[in-house]
Amino acid sequence: MIDLDFDKQHIWHPYTSMDSPLPVYPVTRAEGVRLILEDGSELIDGMASWWSAIHGYNNPVLNQAASEQLGNMAHIMFGGITHAPAVELAQQLVAMTPPALQKVFYSDSGSVAVEVAIKMALQYWMNTGKASKKKLLTIRNGYHGDTFAAMSVCDPVTGMHEIFAGVLQENIFADAPQCRFEDPCQESDLANITSLLEHHHQDLAAVILEPVVQGAGRMFFYSPDYLVKVRALCDEYEVLLIADEIATGFGRSGKLFACEHADICPDILCLGKALTGGYMTLAATLCTEKISEGISRNQGVFMHGPTFMANPLACACALASIKLLKSNNWQKQVARIEAQFLAELAECRISDSVTDVRILGAIGVVEMKEAVDMAQAQAFFVEKGVWIRPFGKLVYLMPPYIIEPEDLAQLNQAILEFTRRGANS
Repeated sequence: MIDLDFDKQHIWHPYTSMDSPLPVYPVTRAEGVRLILEDGSELIDGMASWWSAIHGYNNPVLNQAASEQLGNMAHIMFGGITHAPAVELAQQLVAMTPPALQKVFYSDSGSVAVEVAIKMALQYWMNTGKASKKKLLTIRNGYHGDTFAAMSVCDPVTGMHEIFAGVLQENIFADAPQCRFEDPCQESDLANITSLLEHHHQDLAAVILEPVVQGAGRMFFYSPDYLVKVRALCDEYEVLLIADEIATGFGRSGKLFACEHADICPDILCLGKALTGGYMTLAATLCTEKISEGISRNQGVFMHGPTFMANPLACACALASIKLLKSNNWQKQVARIEAQFLAELAECRISDSVTDVRILGAIGVVEMKEAVDMAQAQAFFVEKGVWIRPFGKLVYLMPPYIIEPEDLAQLNQAILEFTRRGANS
């Protein structure tokens, strides 16, 4: 038996208070799209373990990859040593991302991938004679992680880190685009970011944003046309562009990478979450030769080196996940999920408690008029046999791509019933 009393007294879960911790549900096994609780009950997982387990759980292909690699070596340091899984994975990443992205730096989490990207941008300008370019520009309602540099470019309110105001580096925030995914970008959406670039470009190292899909800060899908125009503005004002694709990479938005919706290439790209299919923690930051050459000029050394970077087990799982992604025809999987969201989840629009329903690829979002009571919502969804974890006013689904229509229907129906009862009833 899992000791839930000990858990409650001693284990600090994410985004919770130890004074009044939220209930936790003991999982003993996971299979396919199901989490099996200690009492034998099953929950259909609509979260894909924070969007990472795109192939579901206990996948035989990923299990085999991990087992085979474990028989060779679980981990070796990456300083002065290399290994086949790291090399082969880098080959795959270079081949599947925009051609200009030729250099791969491994780390062990999405937040660290963002830290690496920011450090790359700063070091690039330091080593190319423009050390004054130390600030970052981002758009409001964004989320980029929980470490300090990453927190500094999260929205001060919706990014969950407002209590650190005055401690974090003060960066520059542009108004978030209001143009929806299916609409063209209006001049009003660009006016603020254009003005900020015009006035601050001499101090700006990079613009960092989540392409097309704003994740944990807003769960909003904006026009690819906006991204096209921001790329052009960065070029015009000599500012680098960092694309945070940690949540959107590997097919979640309907394209392999969300930048493809706008057909643009960033100077630096951050990947994580689904990289290993949710099996191991691994992230990667890719950059162009322009960036790597600038940092390396005059024997410049990039000053970063995570202990577990390029972990062989994680790299082996990532290789297997990418191969599985291709063989499973992820485009068809994601299109099927999107179609079912449009047919079923869209019904939530008629509920009086709902402000908006947004759907893109394998992402379905229901925005409530009032903030959701987390503990009550979790209990409601568990009773319905599903695992859905809302935040703020947002109730959303990012299921594994392998989910069957009947399981997705149960998730959609649970949210529809939740909206009919209201966020806090």
